[in-house]
Amino acid sequence: MREPIETKLKPETAILIGVIEQYQDADEVEDYLKELEFLTDTAGAVVEKTFMQRLEHPDPRTFVGSGKLAEIRDYVQKNEIDLVIFDDELNPSQLRNIEGELKCRILDRTNLILDIFAHRAKTAHAKTQVELAQYEYLLPRLTRMWTHLERQRGGIGFRGPGETEIETDRRIIRDRMAKLKEDLKKIDKQKAVQRKNRGKMVRVALVGYTNVGKSTLMNVLSKSDIFAENKLFATLDTTVRKVVIENLPFLLSDTVGFIRKLPHSLVESFKSTLDEVRESDILLHVVDISHPSFEEQIEIVNQTLLEIGTRDKPSYIVFNKIDAFRYVKKDEDDLSPPTPENISLADLKKTWMAQANGQCVFISAKNKDNIKEMRNLLYEKVKEIHSKRYPYNDFLY
Repeated sequence: MREPIETKLKPETAILIGVIEQYQDADEVEDYLKELEFLTDTAGAVVEKTFMQRLEHPDPRTFVGSGKLAEIRDYVQKNEIDLVIFDDELNPSQLRNIEGELKCRILDRTNLILDIFAHRAKTAHAKTQVELAQYEYLLPRLTRMWTHLERQRGGIGFRGPGETEIETDRRIIRDRMAKLKEDLKKIDKQKAVQRKNRGKMVRVALVGYTNVGKSTLMNVLSKSDIFAENKLFATLDTTVRKVVIENLPFLLSDTVGFIRKLPHSLVESFKSTLDEVRESDILLHVVDISHPSFEEQIEIVNQTLLEIGTRDKPSYIVFNKIDAFRYVKKDEDDLSPPTPENISLADLKKTWMAQANGQCVFISAKNKDNIKEMRNLLYEKVKEIHSKRYPYNDFLY
């Protein structure tokens, strides 16, 4: 009997589109597009080329100018590109117009993130949240989808009934969304009961930008084996573990990572997941110090925490990935260009990063560097809250 031949599907090819708006820096937009490339890689496509255009504001009809769109169209046709991905959310009219010009699949940043979330969701809770966010994104774009279907079938016999079908689909989607919201309410009640049943144990939540190493740190501190990889949104579901440091028990939770331009529908849908952050006693804000834009990432996380009402909680920054950090140093009297170089832990503690962020710690969760100091900081902060909550349990310390 002949063995079946394994066929590996060829990954889809993609190009990325970004606009440098008035008062925006080109390097900033380039950094955004690098993150979009990482998102595209996470989704499983290969980026062939990136296009950028400087405009006062995106074109209301086609996002980019007509000349740039023609250049993109020529490249797509010549190289048989599967996907064109825009770094900003496109409105239904823009999607329809661009698709008509390029004759290929068009995605925007929101659609791409939703696709990744849908692929990453494993539990009923995460799947329900993602499906709700997808329907909220889909609802205003049904007309574009139907015109795309009409073009495939020639349009004859579909234009009149098409509008009726759209209204039918809208009603079905709204009914489905209502059902998903009810399901989420039930799951949220179950989650609330679970949190209540944990008693008054001190709760610590790991928060931060996506792909900064929260899950790796969780594995180190809790000695567990949570899925962690160098991909965006590796963790969607909140994971809670009991951790004991020097006989002092507390709960540690790993939460979904934040990202710039996170779709509003996802923020709304995942608010219940972020209850773990809201109800925590201490926040450990994990930062990838090796990322060139880590300061902006800190600000994005702080803004998201403000939106969900948790900025008043005790929060401590954990600068992770010091093994990958390179400090650009230049002698004032030296005319040679600056070169990145390693910097010691002692020197890191003298930098502006340590001075500006109060009580913080520098670690490498991957290599377990300086984890002892991390555990000592955590122990002292948890003990402070625990001793107030259980004043007669001094024997623990």
